[in-house]
Amino acid sequence: MRSLFSALLVFLLGACASVPPDEQTSRDRIEAATRAWQSAYDSRDPAIIVGLYDARAVLWGTTARTIAASRAEIREYFKDAASRPNARVVIGEQHIRVYGETAFNSGYYTFTDVREGQVVPRPARFTLVFHRKAGEWLIVAHHSSVTP
Repeated sequence: MRSLFSALLVFLLGACASVPPDEQTSRDRIEAATRAWQSAYDSRDPAIIVGLYDARAVLWGTTARTIAASRAEIREYFKDAASRPNARVVIGEQHIRVYGETAFNSGYYTFTDVREGQVVPRPARFTLVFHRKAGEWLIVAHHSSVTP
């Protein structure tokens, strides 16, 4: 009887500790939206990259001197992406939190580029804020800075 009680207690504690299905689905979608940003960045096509940002999004880019506070300014930030065709990003650790129609993903990524035939890594940290609009998760705020 004691082992049955213990097994039931372990089961109930595990059930209480798990993420609710709707929240897990949203977390999976934020992870997918983050991967979509990675793919867009790797495409080196500014139109594809900018298409993932809401019309009122802000971007504090890794190499920016000022904050981009409109889609036009975000497009300006990424305008030269095609001139660095070998630049890529690999996403590392992520911490996703979902609050209804808004979600945050904070973590780190490593940018790489090829210079003089050598792959040069540049580790950075990020926070992406997403908002669900018409069923689609769009970036409404993006902060990125070089890891000290």
